[in-house]
Amino acid sequence: MVANFLIGLREGLEAALVVSILVAYLVKSDRRQLLPRIRLGVGLAIVVSLLFGALLTFGPKGLTFEAQELIGGSLSIIAVGFVTWMIFWMARAAKGLSGQLRTKIDSAVEARPWSLVVVALLAVGREGLETALFLWAATQTALRAGSSTVVPLTGALLGILVAVLLGYLFYRGAIKINLTRFFTWTGAFLIIVAAGVLSYGVHDLQEARFLPGLNDLAFDVSAAIPPTSWYGTLLKGVFNFSPATTWLELVAWLGYAVPTLIIFLTLIQRRSRQRTIVGVAARTEGTS
Repeated sequence: MVANFLIGLREGLEAALVVSILVAYLVKSDRRQLLPRIRLGVGLAIVVSLLFGALLTFGPKGLTFEAQELIGGSLSIIAVGFVTWMIFWMARAAKGLSGQLRTKIDSAVEARPWSLVVVALLAVGREGLETALFLWAATQTALRAGSSTVVPLTGALLGILVAVLLGYLFYRGAIKINLTRFFTWTGAFLIIVAAGVLSYGVHDLQEARFLPGLNDLAFDVSAAIPPTSWYGTLLKGVFNFSPATTWLELVAWLGYAVPTLIIFLTLIQRRSRQRTIVGVAARTEGTS
């Protein structure tokens, strides 16, 4: 539930920040008459995301076990790709997001006002599709573990609701969010979560007989961490940890988590040094 809450919070906050920036800019530039088009774009994005989630949920029914595992594993890996791209994109774009969106609004208004619907649809729809795909992978994991899908979906819904509240408070100027710190910590955590999803996706592909090594276990700690215990369920729900892990799953987890974390933290550290240098240069220029 914690991981899904974080996914809902992070993706929801990205979408909420985008919407708040769009709305605030239209209000400040005295173009309130265009606000219904932003709302229409956001509404369409939500509908498309829900339809996509329904397609993922009900689409694979009636297929053979191997076919369902092949689809599930493939989509889990695609979800990891989307989330990884989102993590790095937000790490780079958090500071300049407001300026980018304002430029898009001005371009859309100059071209055709109805283009604002497309701007809002694309800006929010991307987050919705990523959320639907990642949550689908989480619910499939819960089903295979014999757990209820209510828990991951409830966690994600709570995260989205909190994100909407934070976005509204951000728009009203009631709170200040340190976006860099928020996206750094959540990004690092989600990389670990995504590594678990990737590992489980590899396991699905092994069960589909698309990848070899289903019976070649790297370790089996089921006796120490029973899958049905509360801590086994917690590790499974948050990190997709499997007490019986194959060599291919372990290689996939390490091959993704270690280099991705190193690259992500290096990028964050480099950007932090650049901001420090720019800040020192600005203060020096101001005192000279």
